[in-house]
Amino acid sequence: MSQGYQRRDAEIVDYELWRPGPDSDWLRGPAPASLAPGSYFACVGAAQTFGCFAARPWPTLLAEQIGLPVLNLGVAGAGPALFRQPQFASLLAGARFVVFQVLSGRSADCSRFTSGGRERLHVRTDGRVLGADEAWAEVLHADLAGWRRPWLRGLVNRWRALTARQYARQLVRETRSHWLAEFGELLTAIRSPKLLFWFGQRRPAYRPRFHSVAALFGAYPQLVDDRMVATLAQLADDYIECVTSRGSPQLLRSRHTGAPTTVRPADDGTGTAPTWRWTHNAYYPSPEMHADAAVSLLAAVRRLRDEGASFTNSQPG
Repeated sequence: MSQGYQRRDAEIVDYELWRPGPDSDWLRGPAPASLAPGSYFACVGAAQTFGCFAARPWPTLLAEQIGLPVLNLGVAGAGPALFRQPQFASLLAGARFVVFQVLSGRSADCSRFTSGGRERLHVRTDGRVLGADEAWAEVLHADLAGWRRPWLRGLVNRWRALTARQYARQLVRETRSHWLAEFGELLTAIRSPKLLFWFGQRRPAYRPRFHSVAALFGAYPQLVDDRMVATLAQLADDYIECVTSRGSPQLLRSRHTGAPTTVRPADDGTGTAPTWRWTHNAYYPSPEMHADAAVSLLAAVRRLRDEGASFTNSQPG
């Protein structure tokens, strides 16, 4: 998916993609000069960490300010299970410290879907692969197939969202439980200092509603609430929240001329209609939001840098 981002966004940003190994995901650059243990810090996350449409995402801004190279492990649509795969194990083990973005809950498993820690969900019963929005829309609206009149369908949908949809509620509980288990094990496996980072346009507290996918998921990180975050924060050395929408939506400008431009989202390979064009980035964090994130993290990251140096030096050679 990182290659899809580069195809889509080439006029805006060069993501300097690289791979630490032949079977690894493509990562946001620039690559650290060395992957020797303790010579870099790592930032684990999704597109908000990767930095779509941002020339200098928050991990890069922090690296510049603390004088330590960063390994940007932002992977599109990532859930916590992804980073428990072997390709990431040695990279995380070698980091002086790790910043974990709070990841989306939609990239987690339940009895209906498997995810592999990614946003593309596999339907267990028939093997189909669907985007999370499409997959959960089926769950929410399967009971509306017999209602043909739009106004009546809308009324029935609202009523059932309040009084029924028990299957959907069960799947949400399962998905959240799996997300917590995977994220908890990921944090526990990291021996170096670690920080949990909430970065988004909403605060953690929210109540899922069952009349639409957007109302169910909430804004990024989808399906995640304050109780889930509080549970995970106990497993980290620090927890930071950055809630901001500064600079959003972001007018897209050519990196070559500075003039306003457009991108075609279909170029990322996710199946968007080829006629659709974006003039603004209204979903991913704006450059101003990345700057806010770096400011919010700076003091805590400096502490982790120093603790991580002591931790690295205390390990047997």
